Amino acid sequence: MNKNKTTHFMTAILIVFFVAVFMVLTGRFLYIQAAGEIQNVSLVDWAKDKRTSSYPLESERGKIFDNNGMTLAYDMPTFRMYAIVNEAYSENLDEPKHVDDPENTAELLAPILGVEKQYILDQINNGVANERTQVEFGPSGKDISQKEKDEIDALQLPGINFIRESTRYYPNGTFASHIIGFARETKMEEEEEDKVISEVKGVTGIENEMNDLLRGQDGYISFERDLYNKKLLDPNEVIKQPKNGDDVYLTIDQKVQTLLEDVMSQVEEKYEPERITAIVMNPKTGEIIAMGNRPSYNPNNPADVKNWYNDAVSTPFEPGSTMKMFTWAAAIEEGVYDGSDGFKSGSYQINDRIKPINDHNNGEGWGIISYDEGFARSSNVAASKLVWEKIGPDRFLEYLHDFQFDQLSGIDLPGEVGGKILYNWPAEKLTTAFGQGSTTTPIQQMKAASAIANNGKMVQPYVINKIVDSDTGNVVSEQSTEVVGEPISKETAEQVRGLLESVVKSENGTGRRYNLNDYSVAGKTGTAEIPNPDGPGYLTGRENYIFSFLGMAPADDPKLMMYVSVKQPTLVTEEGIEPGSAPVSFIFNHVMENSLHYLNIEPDKEDYGDSQLITVPELIGKGVTKSKEELEQKGFKVTVVGTGNQVVDSNVQQGSKILQNERIILLTDQATMPNIKGWSMRDVWILSDLLQLKVDSSGHGYVVNQSIPVDHSITKEDILEVELEAPNDNRQEESEDTSEN
Repeated sequence: MNKNKTTHFMTAILIVFFVAVFMVLTGRFLYIQAAGEIQNVSLVDWAKDKRTSSYPLESERGKIFDNNGMTLAYDMPTFRMYAIVNEAYSENLDEPKHVDDPENTAELLAPILGVEKQYILDQINNGVANERTQVEFGPSGKDISQKEKDEIDALQLPGINFIRESTRYYPNGTFASHIIGFARETKMEEEEEDKVISEVKGVTGIENEMNDLLRGQDGYISFERDLYNKKLLDPNEVIKQPKNGDDVYLTIDQKVQTLLEDVMSQVEEKYEPERITAIVMNPKTGEIIAMGNRPSYNPNNPADVKNWYNDAVSTPFEPGSTMKMFTWAAAIEEGVYDGSDGFKSGSYQINDRIKPINDHNNGEGWGIISYDEGFARSSNVAASKLVWEKIGPDRFLEYLHDFQFDQLSGIDLPGEVGGKILYNWPAEKLTTAFGQGSTTTPIQQMKAASAIANNGKMVQPYVINKIVDSDTGNVVSEQSTEVVGEPISKETAEQVRGLLESVVKSENGTGRRYNLNDYSVAGKTGTAEIPNPDGPGYLTGRENYIFSFLGMAPADDPKLMMYVSVKQPTLVTEEGIEPGSAPVSFIFNHVMENSLHYLNIEPDKEDYGDSQLITVPELIGKGVTKSKEELEQKGFKVTVVGTGNQVVDSNVQQGSKILQNERIILLTDQATMPNIKGWSMRDVWILSDLLQLKVDSSGHGYVVNQSIPVDHSITKEDILEVELEAPNDNRQEESEDTSEN
């Protein structure tokens, strides 16, 4: 009896328990059904998320162009290869989708990827052994070009697949590298999503400075799918289009920059200097046409960077005698300068406590000479006397401020570091007059010198010409010439240019090596001492200087201005002991002469030998044979491009006046490649513009080899590779004292 009561009681307890559990579960289900959420998680959203597929739509990083629209940096499509190695991937399929023959696959892939067959075979076999679905092939399987992918696709190897990627590519290699910079892929963790994403980010140069505009914004596409990953009939598809990065157009001219790079490389190889810096600028506008440094680097392989600094804007140093042009400009503007006034050169001392200032010929000087001659000879005594006795040190400091040596140039490049005016003691005030003690950068000097070249108006230097929306083609922003000061008058600027021209033309001038064939040059040499890193004073020895030149041409109305400096070159070469100006003048003369011709700047020298300006007759639509005969009778060198009978285009226009002996190219309607051996680089550029060819040059001088055979048919965008060699130069070397400051 007691047992039955206990049984009934326990049964009742269990019934109550199960009823309670049932009520709780039922209530919970009813709540979930009514509320549609569990622990604040919406089931509707959860279900939608589970059946929604989302894929990114990658944006393209903006391109970088030169001032003529030549591409300097872009995203090049590449591919990453992987192999499916799991047999289960091919179940119930007519054809295998995995690597079914590892031996044959490895043998065929190895020569295309440039690796050993065994390496590929090991990767595949290791994946199979570890029961992996797919394997990759490390660096050998990355950055595969479209051509290599097409070769692999043609083999029709089961299981071999590709993922499309992009690599930032710089088609010119070592070219304005410190301006353009480089970008590389960086890995970042997203905290909310707990995943790693990659982004291409600018590291140096314009790639870094304009990264926010260049990088763009990715889009995405999402839709709802069924269990079998098929899009639903009503997929709620959402598409957000990617916003590609803006394109950046630089003021750099690819052809002038290429010429500069080539010449600097030759000087680097021959003279093995510690540093080279060069800037080519339009002094009327402030546009930087070319800028380069050595050492440099190839942005496609940034692991080999030896010099991260853009020395043209980031490395202040004592400039030496190039500063004297501003000392003389201040004296002329102040109204205290008489160029015919005489002074005793050699040595100058303002009191017994101050070390004497000596001229660069060991203080010997040249006796009593005029201040004009003192400028041509680069007299330190003349500069010191002008500041101390004529202008006054305090007033001269105001001129240094007017030329903005006390502030950054403001160029639109990252990493600019300004120089410092050292002007506390009398000795410092004297040495600043001729470029010692105080420091400056090449770009600060170029900015200040634009006032001399541009009739008193100092312009802001810049390298970014415009920003363009790559999707619409609309100009987002555009730079224009900005006058940032007028430290001197037009009359003063003209007089200073005359003095600068005497440095090159005068028999006593220190810049005779910088005389060009067709253009007059105004400029100033500099031989700056280098502070001793191990103690007080300066380094000694004929090679321990920074040799420089700041020049402009044509002298009367400069269209280009150029600064070149070469630090500690090896001056003992196969030609013997050379002066410090040899490597500097080699760069300046070749780049300036060829650039002026390329930009169609009319030569201004009065004496052209037997040459004279001839008016070009009508050519377009005329017969080739008759036109060629007529032009040759006038003294022109004529090249006919093609086998047609009629002239359809030419590098010169009817009515234009050009020099006798100039090359005229007549393009026919059936264009073929002419023989260009013996041509100058300038003529090659003219031909490439006419035929719309891409040019890749090596060497300097005149063409000795061409990649496109003579009489071979040519089309737009063909690549013409030319090799140039310089003729033997037997000019008598001018001696120059390397101690000039």
